[in-house]
Amino acid sequence: MGIMSAHQPSHSGDYSPSQFIHVQSELFSLSSQPSLPSVPSLTSQTQQQQLYLPSTTTTHHCVTTFKGHTSYVSSLALAGNFLFSGSSDKEIRLWEQNLNSELDHENISNNVVAVGKGAVKSIVVLGDKLFSAHQDHKIRVWKINDQEPHHQKCTRLATLPTLGDRAIKLLTPNNHVQIRRHKKCTWVHHVDTVSVLALSKDNSLLYSVSWDRSLKIWRTSDFKCLESVGNAHDDAINALALSHDGYIYTGSADKTIKVWRKAPEDKKHSQVATLEKHNSGINALGLSTDGSVLYSGASDRSIVVWEKDYSGNMVVVGALRGHSKSILCLAVVSDVVFSGSADNTIRIWRGIDKSYSCLAILEGHTGPVKCLTAATDCYNPSNTSTSYLVYSGSLDCDIKVWQIFIPLL
Repeated sequence: MGIMSAHQPSHSGDYSPSQFIHVQSELFSLSSQPSLPSVPSLTSQTQQQQLYLPSTTTTHHCVTTFKGHTSYVSSLALAGNFLFSGSSDKEIRLWEQNLNSELDHENISNNVVAVGKGAVKSIVVLGDKLFSAHQDHKIRVWKINDQEPHHQKCTRLATLPTLGDRAIKLLTPNNHVQIRRHKKCTWVHHVDTVSVLALSKDNSLLYSVSWDRSLKIWRTSDFKCLESVGNAHDDAINALALSHDGYIYTGSADKTIKVWRKAPEDKKHSQVATLEKHNSGINALGLSTDGSVLYSGASDRSIVVWEKDYSGNMVVVGALRGHSKSILCLAVVSDVVFSGSADNTIRIWRGIDKSYSCLAILEGHTGPVKCLTAATDCYNPSNTSTSYLVYSGSLDCDIKVWQIFIPLL
């Protein structure tokens, strides 16, 4: 099943073009496609079976389940002892963690802190500001009130593109781009669902990608749109990852990952590589801390592992297999990879010398796992293992908090 591109008119009587693409893209990412026989597996059958042996040393349990959302949870963001969640019902909720020795997690009553005008697709937090991406083509900026987090709502500071940004660009014909046969708008606008947001290493820039196939870059100090890469892909962009060494990775329903970079002497980003190995739409990307390993998850049920070679190019090492349906989300912490799938499970992977093991399978959700975030749990130090806290949002409308103990190498 293909996805109609943003510039094409809709022939459906039931949906507007944006709504039609929204339905098509969501169905596409959930549908499982054939696996990748051409990519060698990095996990052996023996390693998979070891997961179920009593002697396994990776332990895990579900600490709590946050309930409150009335439709599926699509995005999660950690900010200190708080977790923000966004859902397809346009709400952003705030959950507080009281991390003591018993790991007592409490839900906040009346914890809806913001409501947008379109389904929330992505959230990032920068200091006292929260940026949210929405299905209505907008990015919203919220002021987080840290005085009374239990009772206060977030205050909306801006909607991107800002009115000033739009007005300046509107006056010059060169700033207008064709989006459909009889419609133009300025290049600072996204014209379809904004799917993912990410912050630069120094937090000065916000990157956004969209189902309109574009990549945009915004300045976080004044919310100005600095650059737009139009037609970055041939289909909707579903995934984004930023490396600390300046590389940008975008994953698309067109089955490709594109690599972008802005050289010091250049004013704009340019494409430096196209990574092609998946045989279905790419839903998620994750990067190792040093940016040397890229993980890509797709509807072909595989996580492809890419590593930088001596010349700095990303090359395929192999694939992680085990999920029975589409990979929908990835999170990477240190040398551990967490993957969420339409098969309702989360898998935990760790690689040693290009040989990966599936350390655990987290089961408990009754719907596809749409979003993940994870962090090292500094409240439970140990000389023998590392403790991780993993947060998963699902189409079952729940958020689960998991604690994982992984032995030190």
